[in-house]
Amino acid sequence: MWQAIEQEITAATGVPFRVCDSTAIGGGCINDAVCLRGGDRTFFVKLNRAERLSMFEAEAAGLAAIRATDTVRAPEPVASGIDGDRSWLALEFIEFTTAGGEAEARLGEQLAAMHRAGSDRFGWVRDNTIGSTPQPNPWTADWLQFLREQRLGFQLALARENGAASRLVERGELLLASLPLFFRDYRPAPSLLHGDLWGGNWSADHQGRPVVYDPAVYFGDREADLAMTELFGGFSERFYRAYASTWPLDRGYSSRQALYNLYHILNHFNLFGGSYERQALGMVEQLLAELGR
Repeated sequence: MWQAIEQEITAATGVPFRVCDSTAIGGGCINDAVCLRGGDRTFFVKLNRAERLSMFEAEAAGLAAIRATDTVRAPEPVASGIDGDRSWLALEFIEFTTAGGEAEARLGEQLAAMHRAGSDRFGWVRDNTIGSTPQPNPWTADWLQFLREQRLGFQLALARENGAASRLVERGELLLASLPLFFRDYRPAPSLLHGDLWGGNWSADHQGRPVVYDPAVYFGDREADLAMTELFGGFSERFYRAYASTWPLDRGYSSRQALYNLYHILNHFNLFGGSYERQALGMVEQLLAELGR
């Protein structure tokens, strides 16, 4: 059943590969995953429906972009393709260990260095996904336009289609119209972002080096990456101190943190529904209250 994957890995690496053992790997909510071993080589392979191939191709491109910065480690993409009704992505297999405080501090330093990789515009060379939700990345000169149209506005429109309460939609639209007030004294430069950097999308290898994976890469405000690290439990204080010592954040970051995380909470509503709608509305009301609206 692995013949097509064997052939593509062989073509990509120039070394014959035959599967001798396969082990299913749990933990993901979007893709299936398996560890394929053959001889002295091991690959991590993600599997999904055939129509999801573009998602895997975008992920591979994002990992390659992170690796090209020579900062934080990311798995090397090897090959991707379609086999019958399945699409797949083969990656370098990295064995993880428990990530301690030292690894978190190194991640903070390396993430700041990665954010130094810039562009003259916001967006990216291709669209990708945030989770399984489409994430449009058209090149845009103005960050507020990009944030309004391709991030918050895009998710708010999906929320409307998914049956969100009119209060969330109406107050969300007022927030979109008020975005310039959060950027009166701040003009972000485009930085290469991981795009989905929560605690479940990084670990450490056996040398203690941080490893990031499952990216949703684009060029945006680096504060958006930092804001997401504070969702779902956050990172340790060592991470934030190390980042700030390498590249301090703007003093107004705290006023924009919830604004950037609203994007991810809206996405969680669009993916999973439930209490995320109430959480998103609470964030919108909090942000508008800070503006006196």
